[in-house]
Amino acid sequence: MLAASVVVSAVLAATANAQNYIVLYKQNAVASDVSSTVQKAGGSLVYTYPQIGVAIASSDNLSFRQNMLKDNRIDNVSGTGGFATRINDGSLDSSSAQPGDLPNAPATDGDTLSGLQWDMRQIHAPEAHAITGGSPSVLVGDIDTGIDFNHPDLAPNIDVANSVNCVSGSPVQGLAAQDDNGHGTHTAGTIAAASNGIGIVGVAPNVKIAGIKAGNAAGFFFPEAVICAFIWAGTHHVDVTNNSYFADPFLFNCRNDPTQHAIWKAEQRAIRFAMQEGVTVVAAEGNESEDLSHPSIDATSPDDTTPVVREVTNACVVIPVEISGVIGVSATGSYLQGTNAGQYPDNLKSFYSSFGISTTEVTAPGGDSQFGTPPFVGTAGRVLSTWPAAQINGCPSARRRFDPSSPGSLWCYAQGTSMASPHAAGVAALIVSRYGDSSNPQNGKMRPGSVRAYLDQTADPQACPETLPLTGVGGFSYVDIGTGTQSGQFYPCQGGAGHNSWYGNGQVDALNAVTK
Repeated sequence: MLAASVVVSAVLAATANAQNYIVLYKQNAVASDVSSTVQKAGGSLVYTYPQIGVAIASSDNLSFRQNMLKDNRIDNVSGTGGFATRINDGSLDSSSAQPGDLPNAPATDGDTLSGLQWDMRQIHAPEAHAITGGSPSVLVGDIDTGIDFNHPDLAPNIDVANSVNCVSGSPVQGLAAQDDNGHGTHTAGTIAAASNGIGIVGVAPNVKIAGIKAGNAAGFFFPEAVICAFIWAGTHHVDVTNNSYFADPFLFNCRNDPTQHAIWKAEQRAIRFAMQEGVTVVAAEGNESEDLSHPSIDATSPDDTTPVVREVTNACVVIPVEISGVIGVSATGSYLQGTNAGQYPDNLKSFYSSFGISTTEVTAPGGDSQFGTPPFVGTAGRVLSTWPAAQINGCPSARRRFDPSSPGSLWCYAQGTSMASPHAAGVAALIVSRYGDSSNPQNGKMRPGSVRAYLDQTADPQACPETLPLTGVGGFSYVDIGTGTQSGQFYPCQGGAGHNSWYGNGQVDALNAVTK
């Protein structure tokens, strides 16, 4: 069970003005009288996370925040209404490493739709699978919109007991994490779709995966859900988490803004708690075509209410990707064909992908509908993965794929750094499988810093491109369509082949990761 206390009286206020609040204590502990304090301030307690000094409360009292701040033990209080982030698909020294003691077995890549997985070939996953498909002792937590427990390509690997619905801020274990959006099932398939003859094969098809539902049906990730998700991961021995979303009230979270302070600080504490407990955290860079190391404008936040255009600086960060120790992943497309074939580098950064010299650790296939076209038609360079049949309307008809051997099951093409991040998370799971040690499971089978070092040292370095495509789909140039959606500026790649702002240390390489 999660080491936190539930309050029986936790009930959402039944008025249109009720919202949740993050209550941040100055210390990493929650006061024993928190329930009565919240009640006296005009609210009800939803859940507490004593490991990080955070309580989730609900209130329809407009003075609730001010009332709570009268308690000098409290650092800050932030309401989370209007403070969510919605997912989008991006449409606009290991050389001496020795294998660990975890059970590993090879896997094959001959499933019905494997031939459509250009992304797996790009990171040499089939070659890696000849050595290992990962270990069933390794658990990946996919912090997303949930997982389709009934999908035949995922069901063999789903850990139901360690799955959870965190949307309310209070964890509900097990089948409550059913995906009602589709995004989470897609990312889960890239990580761990089974090698079972059906559909596709994930990067780590032998590992276990837990659905940690922090995104709701509309694709919004509220702060209380993200905090719950990381505490769950840290207390349930999750080895790797994938995070294909942005959290907190705004895309860029400014440390000194009093309306944001409690939220980003609480999320930072939760993420650090998870990493201290041995969780490797992998996160998407985002789909705004922005340089996260040099932000200037946030024009879309909060995106669940009315956006407010504001200037931002390096004092403002994106969470979780800019939390120290998190592995940031940018997206690449596939190789180029047609009139541009041979003129530009393969694996070009996807037009929508954000990046940053200080934030991008590695890059991975995310698809590119404008400048990359694999050898098949009708999908324009996107990544194929699992999708819930119940959410078929969320997958455009042209992007749907079916397997005759599994009637009623669905696979879907999508693009985004949301699709890139699970490739890196899958490789991280292979690394833990191959080199992890079971002797100290309470603190992780492999420390996050070691996993990060393996990813860095085994990535395929990629230099900044010397030339860029002049025309893509619709006649747009790469510069035109790759311009930042917030700043309105195009940021060229900066840095050398060993490390640069677009690709970090290079593209993840599954084969290198399990052999070098």
